[in-house]
Amino acid sequence: MLTLNSVRLLSAPTCTSVFAVSAALRVALILYSEWHDARSVVKYTDVDYRVFSDAARFILHPTADNKAQGPFGEWFGLGDPYTRATYRYTPLLALLLTPNEWLHPSFGKYLFAACDLLVGLLMHRLLVSRILPFTVTLSPQPKPKPENAGENALEPSKEDPSTATEESRLQTRDTIIWTRATLLVASHLLNPLVFTISTRGSSESILSVFVLATLYFAYGGQWDVTAILLGLSTHWKIYPFVHGVACLGVIASDGVTPARGGSWTRTVTWRGIRFAFISAGTFGLLGAAMYAIWGYPFLYESYLYHIHRLDHRHNFSPYFYLIYLTYPGQDFVEPLANLSLWRRIIRSPLTSFVPQMVLTLGAGVLFGRRKADLVFAWFVQTCVFVLFNKVCTSQYFLWYTLFLPLLIPHLSLGPRQAVQLLGVWVGTQALWLSEAYKLEFLGQNVFFSLWVRSLVYVVGHGWVLARIMEKYRSSADA
Repeated sequence: MLTLNSVRLLSAPTCTSVFAVSAALRVALILYSEWHDARSVVKYTDVDYRVFSDAARFILHPTADNKAQGPFGEWFGLGDPYTRATYRYTPLLALLLTPNEWLHPSFGKYLFAACDLLVGLLMHRLLVSRILPFTVTLSPQPKPKPENAGENALEPSKEDPSTATEESRLQTRDTIIWTRATLLVASHLLNPLVFTISTRGSSESILSVFVLATLYFAYGGQWDVTAILLGLSTHWKIYPFVHGVACLGVIASDGVTPARGGSWTRTVTWRGIRFAFISAGTFGLLGAAMYAIWGYPFLYESYLYHIHRLDHRHNFSPYFYLIYLTYPGQDFVEPLANLSLWRRIIRSPLTSFVPQMVLTLGAGVLFGRRKADLVFAWFVQTCVFVLFNKVCTSQYFLWYTLFLPLLIPHLSLGPRQAVQLLGVWVGTQALWLSEAYKLEFLGQNVFFSLWVRSLVYVVGHGWVLARIMEKYRSSADA
C-alpha cells in the first residue's frame, strides 16, 4: 500500500499541466497526421478511420442503392453505413462522425482525443474519491516529548507530517492522494499506446468513457445508472457484458463480507434481477432502435458476424494459424462435409468461445464479491477475454490497460518487479512483431514460426496476469 514516503510532492506535476500537455500532444499529432498523410504512401491515419468516415458519408448521402433498410428507415431519409464494406460497428459511431463530412475530415480524431481527456478526468475522480483514500496511509504520530527530555529528544518539524497536528496531517494526506492520482492519470494519458491509437483515428476512447463511467457509478452504488451504462457499453461493443457478472456478485454481497469464490446462488437476488433487466433492456432498446432504422445489415454486421468470424490474417491470437489452415476456398483445405464430427467441432469458430467464456465469466464470479474489488475483477476478466480471443490486435490491449492506473494502488509491487512485468509484456509483443514484419513486408512464409511466437505471447501475457493477481491486495484487507 502507499505510504507517505512513496510520493515526492515537490517534483510532481500539477493536474492542470498533465491535462494541458496531454491535450497539446494530441492536437499536435492530429495536425501532423494531416501533413504526413498528404505526403506519404504509408499513412499515419488508421484504415479504420477511413472506414468510419466513409460510413458517415453514406449515412448523409442516401441513394437508391444506399438507404437505411429498416422498417422505419425511409422515415428518417438516411443512408446505410453498412454500404461501406468492413464497417461492423454500431450506426451511432457513424452518426457521431458525420461532422467529418460537413465540418472537417479530422473532426473524429479530435472527438477521440477529447474522449481520452474525459477518460483521464474519470480516472482522477475515481482515484481521489473511491480508491486512494483507502490505500494511502500516514506514519503514526510519535509520543509527546517528556517534559524532562534532553536536547536530543525528538523535536516537531513542519517538514515531517508525522509530527504535525491532526489537521495538517489530513491536509498532507489529501495532497498525497491528489498528487498520486495525477501521476497515475499521467501514466495513462501520456502512454504512447493510448495517444497514438486515438490520434490515428481509432474509436476505442469512446468505449473507454462508457466503461469508466459504468465503473464510477458502480463504486457509488448507483446500480440503475450503472446498468444503463453497461447496456450502452455492450451495445457499442459486445465484450463489456462480462463485467455484469462481477456487478451481480457485488450487488448480492452488499452489506455482507463474503469470502471470495462464494456460491453462484448468492448472486441471484431481486436487486440483481432488476440490474440485469435494466441493463438488458437498455441493450435491447438501443438494438431495436437501430434495427428499426437500418434493419438486418445492422444486426448482422454489428453482432452476428463476430460469432462466426473467420479472420485468417495474422494477429496476436494463436487461433489465426488454425483458421488460416482451414479457411474455406483454399485448395489444401478439405471440404467441411468430408470431415468427422469432432474435426467439424474443432474447426468451428464457436469452439474458441468455450475457454474464453468459461474463464472470463468464472473470473467475474470468483472476484466480483466486494465493491472494493471491482477494478481488479474487471481487469482480470478483460485481460482473460483479450488473451483468449480468436482475434487480437494492439488496440485490444487498451481494453484492460485502461484499468491499470486504478489497480496499481492495490499492487504490492517493487520497482524491479514492475520493470520485469513490463519487460515481459512488451518483449513478447516485440518478438511477435519482428516475425510479423517478415510476413507482412518481406513476403516470407513464416506462418508456423509466427504461430509459435503467438503461443509465446499467450504464455508471457498469462504469466504477467498471474503475477499481478498474486500481488493484488484489496483495500478491504488493509
